Amino acid sequence: MTGMVPSGFADVAPWPDWCAAAEGALGFLAEHVGWDIWMVTQVVEDRQVVLLAHPAGAVRPGIELPWEKSFCRQMIEGNAPRLATVTAAVPAYASRSTGALSDIAAYVGVPLVRADGTLFGTLCGVAYRAKPRSAAREMSVVEIAARMLSTLMAAGMEPPPLPDDPND
Repeated sequence: MTGMVPSGFADVAPWPDWCAAAEGALGFLAEHVGWDIWMVTQVVEDRQVVLLAHPAGAVRPGIELPWEKSFCRQMIEGNAPRLATVTAAVPAYASRSTGALSDIAAYVGVPLVRADGTLFGTLCGVAYRAKPRSAAREMSVVEIAARMLSTLMAAGMEPPPLPDDPND
């Protein structure tokens, strides 16, 4: 045995970097949980920047949201739950359903945390139709995916640099 991974294991070999792991997590969530768009975001000062999105092309990396208007901020600050199957029924989310967010009928978000416990950003998903209450069963899957990405950061894998804002 030379230490090589047998060819039958290629699908479970380690991802080469954090970005590939995050893309794998987003693809997994899209396939197994559903919802319309999954994103990894980074919070930088007063803005939230999309690093990765699935499906590709749904949201361009580098798109920025003002942090004050973000669903994720409401979740991070404890004003609203990590999962809202009907955003209109959650006051903190309903009041933010404007502009680009006006079509979001369901939201799920989990913090991504650096090794020192500070906020890096979020793993979040949105849907354009309200979800049944049974969607809450999937929450633990989203949380474990986010925790894995936080753990990889803590283990020394670097998230990608901030993409350029495509609107600039």
